[in-house]
Amino acid sequence: MKTLRKLEKQVADFNDLQVKVDEAELMLELYKEGDATEEESDEAHNIAVQAIENIEFKRTLDKPEDALDCILEINAGAGGTEACDWASMLFRMYKMWADRNGYKWSLLNSVDGDAAGIKSVEMEISGDNAYGLLKGENGVHRLVRVSPFNAQGKRMTSFASVFVHPVVDDSIEITVNPADLSWDVFRSSGAGGQHVNTTDSAVRVRHIPSGIVVECQQERSQIQNRETALKMLKSRLYELELQRQLEERDKVEAQKMKNEWGSQIRSYVMDDRRVKDHRTGHQTNQTDAVMDGDITGFLKAYLMNKSATLMAMEEDN
Repeated sequence: MKTLRKLEKQVADFNDLQVKVDEAELMLELYKEGDATEEESDEAHNIAVQAIENIEFKRTLDKPEDALDCILEINAGAGGTEACDWASMLFRMYKMWADRNGYKWSLLNSVDGDAAGIKSVEMEISGDNAYGLLKGENGVHRLVRVSPFNAQGKRMTSFASVFVHPVVDDSIEITVNPADLSWDVFRSSGAGGQHVNTTDSAVRVRHIPSGIVVECQQERSQIQNRETALKMLKSRLYELELQRQLEERDKVEAQKMKNEWGSQIRSYVMDDRRVKDHRTGHQTNQTDAVMDGDITGFLKAYLMNKSATLMAMEEDN
């Protein structure tokens, strides 16, 4: 049914595009005959171009994993309270992006900062092409601002890393040998109610062959946390397999992606009112809107740029 809905949406988008192109052609004919203004013809043309660009953008989400939900992880960098506050600002930004674009999100795990903000947080974002849209957010995000935590009012730079993992669904089978898992239980930390904080309901699982470790402490019962932790682990293992396949297909492009994921990808300069993506050059001076979740322009710019790069590489080969 999920595949059927996706195909039906693609057909509906194409039919809608055909209508807009026909309307633009009709308006051009009416303009030539003097029955429509130039402004009306230009408007119809711009609407058709926008519809074409939207379909071209959706074509960039052509990998099987793009359709999956995702787990988004944020970790504060060095810098103490300032970095933890920056991590919490990014967490709010992604929550608001999800809310304003019709995606569902849920908190999986979080560790509060010592004085303010958060040291790390993991959230699941569910909806059409969640992973495909957000996978370009992998990397280091840099904040430059006059810090409210600095008594001298100095301009400070903070860093936080973002990792996006695809959530495997029933169409993907990931087999995990129970003998390869090491489980720990511990008491949850932070806000969560009397029951959560007084029982050993939080869990930590280590996948011994890969060394991957995940934690979950958001649910009330240990059983629920175990199920969620295992789901998170399978998502990490699936991502490792995607990376392996990527390396086999194209070692050069795989290395390029690894470098991008481990480097500074975007700067948020608050006093200059500028947010710039260093990979694509896309930028905006609407810093408040970006921090309120208006990041779709950055997501599209990355995917379109990556698609164009891959097409150029194929032509060269």
